[in-house]
Amino acid sequence: MYPKIHLAIDNCFAYKRWTQPEAWCQAIADLGVQYVEASADNELDPLFMGPEYLADWVVNVRRAQKATGVRVANLYSGHGTYSTLGMTHTDARVRRRMIDSWFKPMIEMAAELDCGFGFFAHAFPESVVQDPEQYAQYIGILEQGLIELNRYAEACGCGEMGIEQMYSPHQYPWTIAHTRSLLRTVTAQSGRPFYFTEDMGHHHIKFQRPNDGQLRKIIGNVPKGTWLGSDKAFALAADAPACTDEVLAAINAEMDNNPNLFATAKDGDCYAWLGELGCYSPIIHLQQTNGQLSAHLPFTAEQNSKGIIDGARFLRALKSSYDRPVEGDMPKRCADIYLTLELFAGTSSIMRDFMADYRESVEYWRQWVPRDGMDLNELVDRL
Repeated sequence: MYPKIHLAIDNCFAYKRWTQPEAWCQAIADLGVQYVEASADNELDPLFMGPEYLADWVVNVRRAQKATGVRVANLYSGHGTYSTLGMTHTDARVRRRMIDSWFKPMIEMAAELDCGFGFFAHAFPESVVQDPEQYAQYIGILEQGLIELNRYAEACGCGEMGIEQMYSPHQYPWTIAHTRSLLRTVTAQSGRPFYFTEDMGHHHIKFQRPNDGQLRKIIGNVPKGTWLGSDKAFALAADAPACTDEVLAAINAEMDNNPNLFATAKDGDCYAWLGELGCYSPIIHLQQTNGQLSAHLPFTAEQNSKGIIDGARFLRALKSSYDRPVEGDMPKRCADIYLTLELFAGTSSIMRDFMADYRESVEYWRQWVPRDGMDLNELVDRL
């Protein structure tokens, strides 16, 4: 069974500009889009706003939805929590505060609005990244927090919930294998399907493990841009007076000891992610990218000529994830997927120009998703 596809817009572009629900709902309606991903950055963060304001916010959203015909499909975390260690903080008191004072109010609001909730609100400090045992411990801390939250979401009646994948070792999960493992664990132990958000710009290739031939070229003089994982591996390579079999063996042993710090080639391929895991992503963030940067660029003719994200290729890759054999230990496959444009406006952006680019981006994706709620196989058959 294939999912229904909807086009949506993250309202992060409107923060500090169109801040009232009716204002950003109208701005998005004017772009020809019905569905919104409401960002915590746009006057929605529980740590800043407080419960009385948030209760009024829900009332105002309902009023704005009725007035504009736009509906909030998902709530989402923003830069405020992204910039912290959050739910994997080194201090357990901060982790508890994040769960009780940030996550749970967001889940409760999502339940009140009958929508889903996505997020990324944690990171591992360098001390953890450099210690394989601590890295494993902090994965466990993250998993236990997510299990608790997924159970809470079910009790509240919150829609589908999932974590965003990232693209560096200190922001787990950042590989296909990590993401698959996390979804399996949280789904099994919480007793409720747990999902992830695919972001089409979150796939870089710089953290791949070098082979022996590549290592031989950098022993004793490690250039910028090299990735060896741990500080110890870098020191072994930089301090070696010569490239010997013993030096290579020592570096390889250190890299073997830190498998979580390395990606494979397919981890840097957004279409490989879609093909393997797209069916477990109820929210897919859309941005144009060259495959090297996550700059959240628009889908204008200029950017499309330089970018790697193509609507037809995207839909075919997503469909291929549904054509794979069902994996019984994974969450059930998504019945609805919101393709969510997540374009960032700069502080000094001329918003008239930015909105023109956004309109062009919507027009680009309307080529591929002319009506919300169409089945994925129907969209692919049109190609």
